[in-house]
Amino acid sequence: MTSTLPDFAAPAIRVRDLRKSYMVPERESGLRASVRSLWNRQTREVVAVGGISFDVAPGEIVGFLGPNGAGKTTTLKMLSGLLYPTGGEATVLGHTPWQRGKAYLRQMTLVMGQRNQLVWDIPVSDSYELNRAIYRIPDAEYHETLAELRDLLDLGPLLTKPARNLSLGERMKCELGGALLHRPRVLFLDEPTLGLDVTAQRRIRAFIAEYAERHNATVLLTSHYMADVEALAARVIVIHHGTLLFDGVLAGLVARFSPHKLLTVDLEHPVAGLERYGEVVSIDDVRVTLRVPKGSAAAATARLLADLPVADLSVTDPPIDEVIDRVFSADEEPEVPASADEALVTTA
Repeated sequence: MTSTLPDFAAPAIRVRDLRKSYMVPERESGLRASVRSLWNRQTREVVAVGGISFDVAPGEIVGFLGPNGAGKTTTLKMLSGLLYPTGGEATVLGHTPWQRGKAYLRQMTLVMGQRNQLVWDIPVSDSYELNRAIYRIPDAEYHETLAELRDLLDLGPLLTKPARNLSLGERMKCELGGALLHRPRVLFLDEPTLGLDVTAQRRIRAFIAEYAERHNATVLLTSHYMADVEALAARVIVIHHGTLLFDGVLAGLVARFSPHKLLTVDLEHPVAGLERYGEVVSIDDVRVTLRVPKGSAAAATARLLADLPVADLSVTDPPIDEVIDRVFSADEEPEVPASADEALVTTA
């Protein structure tokens, strides 16, 4: 499977039938089973990534979504060279990631919100100097990049502090700064705003967008905060149970997996019997939210305007979080067919 992309240059990231599975030992509890397993070990195969394919264009920011255990982090680790795949192939900037060539490692970075890359007991600036030496960044380029990152991330007062004395939000800003000192062209970001407050999340999102625009960087972003994805990515890739479920624009995801519209109605005074116009989602005094089938939204709107004292009315798609929950919780896809222009996954 491949996705339909605009006519850009060669993809920055190209993935074809990428797979990763593990053989996990299994045995019953008890001493007898434990001894028996010494001679007759039983194993089962666990598929983390079951054969996914997609392209990402240079300079594109793509949201990479899926529930816990879907295979997102495993995929990022393969694309960054930390894991060797069981099957399939991938190239990033023309390099095979798991060969871990120096030319490739100098052009990419992996930032994981739950991992600490800074040295815990030394000032942040010393950790940065260590990165400068590792990547052999020329002095002039290093100081220029550090000045840019200091400005974009407001790092000035943080550089002299040991990492252990930083708050979570401060540490995340410093982690990002350190990961970008060598000006990578491809960013793999795994939950970069995990655990941060709303203000810190907003600052990190603004920084990622600014960096990508300045350096034409390609970004593959995973996040459980849909505000991150909505703010940064026009396109999303959704995987579930290790397989590709959707690849297209956010609006296409809503159209594909949500067969409903939300009608928010402001009434001049409270009215009873609203359930005859649709499913009542909420009532707050004279403001009512109804859920109606997408195909019936126009008729329901006309009925509301004709029958009730409507002061204001709006028709919207469900929140993207709700749509994502629906995608991950449903055992079967909804009945609503995908239209040809929804940029869905197509067969090669």
